[in-house]
Amino acid sequence: MVTLLEGGAYLVNGTEIIPDNQEAAAAIAAKTGKQIDKEAAAKETISYGILESHNTSGSMDNLKIKFDKLTSHDITFVGIIQTARASGLTKFPIPYVLTNCHNSLCAVGGTINEDDHLFGLTCAKKYGGVYVPPHQAVIHQFAREMLAGGGRMILGSDSHTRYGALGTMAMGEGGPELVKQLLNQTYDIKMPGVIGVYLTGEPVKGVGPQDVALAIIGAVFKNGYVKNKVMEFVGPGVEKLSADFRIGIDVMTTETTCLSSIWKTDKVIGKFYEIHGRKEEYKELAPGEAAYYDGMICVDLSAVKPMIAMPFHPSNTYTIEEVNANLEDILHEVEQRAAVSLDGAVEYSLKDKVRNGKFYVDQGIIAGCAGGGFENICAAADILKGQYIGSDEFTLSVYPASMPVYMELIKNGCAAAILETGAVMKTAFCGPCFGAGDTPANNGFSIRHSTRNFPNREGSKLQNGQIASVALMDARSIAATAANKGFLTPATEFEGELGKYKYHFDSKIYENRVFDSRGVADPEVEIHFGPNIKDWPAMCSLPENMVLQVVSEIHDPVTTTDELIPSGETSSYRSNPLGLAEFTLSRKDPAYVGRAKEIQKAQTAVMEGRCPVEAKPELVPVMETIHKQFPEAGEGNIGFGSTIFAVKPGDGSAREQAASCQKVLGGWANIANEYATKRYRSNLINWGMLPFLIEEGELPFANLDYLFIPGIRKAVEEEQGSITAYAVKADGLKPFTLTLGDLTKEERRIILEGCLINYNRV
Repeated sequence: MVTLLEGGAYLVNGTEIIPDNQEAAAAIAAKTGKQIDKEAAAKETISYGILESHNTSGSMDNLKIKFDKLTSHDITFVGIIQTARASGLTKFPIPYVLTNCHNSLCAVGGTINEDDHLFGLTCAKKYGGVYVPPHQAVIHQFAREMLAGGGRMILGSDSHTRYGALGTMAMGEGGPELVKQLLNQTYDIKMPGVIGVYLTGEPVKGVGPQDVALAIIGAVFKNGYVKNKVMEFVGPGVEKLSADFRIGIDVMTTETTCLSSIWKTDKVIGKFYEIHGRKEEYKELAPGEAAYYDGMICVDLSAVKPMIAMPFHPSNTYTIEEVNANLEDILHEVEQRAAVSLDGAVEYSLKDKVRNGKFYVDQGIIAGCAGGGFENICAAADILKGQYIGSDEFTLSVYPASMPVYMELIKNGCAAAILETGAVMKTAFCGPCFGAGDTPANNGFSIRHSTRNFPNREGSKLQNGQIASVALMDARSIAATAANKGFLTPATEFEGELGKYKYHFDSKIYENRVFDSRGVADPEVEIHFGPNIKDWPAMCSLPENMVLQVVSEIHDPVTTTDELIPSGETSSYRSNPLGLAEFTLSRKDPAYVGRAKEIQKAQTAVMEGRCPVEAKPELVPVMETIHKQFPEAGEGNIGFGSTIFAVKPGDGSAREQAASCQKVLGGWANIANEYATKRYRSNLINWGMLPFLIEEGELPFANLDYLFIPGIRKAVEEEQGSITAYAVKADGLKPFTLTLGDLTKEERRIILEGCLINYNRV
């Protein structure tokens, strides 16, 4: 089904893989009649060409990328624009699309949601952007329909910003990276590795894009095979897939922790652009005669079976057939993993879902940028046609990804077929993907064609004794399960026919409702500020020396951004930095906020010219211990703040708030064995937080310990490879070593100034 090559490989004429070994050069020469070295072949990937055309540094080793377009949704655009305004924004220099697909239904906060939406509309007018009102389209579907272009690059503030199937290299990053683009700065990275994804065969009936995606994720997530690299989809299997099928695989590449994705394009993608009235945006893309890849994932599409990603991660994959055949063993495995993810906060079991030897689920959801596509829903309708979901606890909700998709489903009868079963159809909304819609009942188990199944992401709250969980599946198998009243069923057991429906895109829906400034700013427009929309608090520059208190210690193998800052109902507070910060780590470590605020009192005193020890008397013995070895550390040269330790933080969302909320509460650093994603580490840096690394092993400090880091400002300025820090213990200072990893010159300046806002004000 999925195999990984050890080491690099060459792809010759787009059809033959030659492993990188001593015989490679001769084999390539025999096929092409040319001598091709690795360095030249690495330039023959699609990825290299796109990155080169957008790089402004003059060096392909250290890239400075300028994107063609930007896109954000209503969880992120308020903070981004507020940051850019504080940094001197006067006009959007490139097309910037503000969609409203996340805050649409959060039923808390009174007028907050609509205030945020009006903020977005007035900013689109004032600065020259595009505004997509609520329920019209989820962010990524609008981008596919209206923004993508062959050979282009798009930066989005949502982690699933992936349009590679359409020939667009897109990246999902935290808001500050979009701020840089709005201020005519660049996206700075080292040249990423490129991993080929070589597709052969053709999917069997009943297998959908989510099945292929989960098979790949299961093969590459844990071993980091594609981490921070570009996945490039090639091979003869590509042409066997429709545009929607390719898009459905592509959007899930985020869950592999890759940097971005790109696909070879053909007449199928050309037709997609033509259908959407933008045929001039199509560009044929293909690797060169002999292209070198840093690794190769080989996928036999014909061998892929209906898949399920069990709680609590998209990489926790099995075939549905495997689950049904080994229920007791697999459910036990899932429960054991859950005990780690949930920290034993609640009792969790799936055994009660087994009735007469069959596994029954409580809910099905087909939604969002992954599941809400036209072909997914049409296939689900065919499988459900003439069936009914029953009048018991099982429910099924379907969310088309855009209003044009919804309209076509109404016209071709698929919407009616779904509604007749007892299922419900809803408007374009990302809520089920992040816990703001269709939260199951306590102990409920939901199967979803969406993007993630992290703990609590479906909306339950551990701190309230609640637990529900999600498994990821393809729309086809969700429909087959729904037709069996909730009994877990692979779509390959469906004996009927799946139709081929022609899609007609109705552009009038957007023409009649979407505000498009066409790049013309109107500085006379007054921005709508609701009472919840607050400016960022003042943040100081990096001090010469630093005292940090460890206020949370997390030893889970991976910590998601949803655990660092919960999604769901908290979304309504995204425009209020101080209000949102109250939720930081609330579902993982409820004591975090109070502890962070306590040590923040000392730094507040420093900024106000008061004595930090008087503000925080607990620091008296800490400073006495420090002064025995470092008597010069004191007034005017020392700062105070908090840090957390996590083994591998930052998997998942691009939301900058996972870092900025810590900063607002006085956080100066994270300490980790490894960072799960580049985007989370970038968020820390852009908010002036030190992304410390520490070697795996027994920690030299414990939760609530104080740490002293002398000369930290000098260490950042002078690019020191290692930094000596000290745990402040009752019997003195205990030294240990931290590192910061690679930092660009600009990233160091941002940390030194205290945050991106300060950096841009200098």
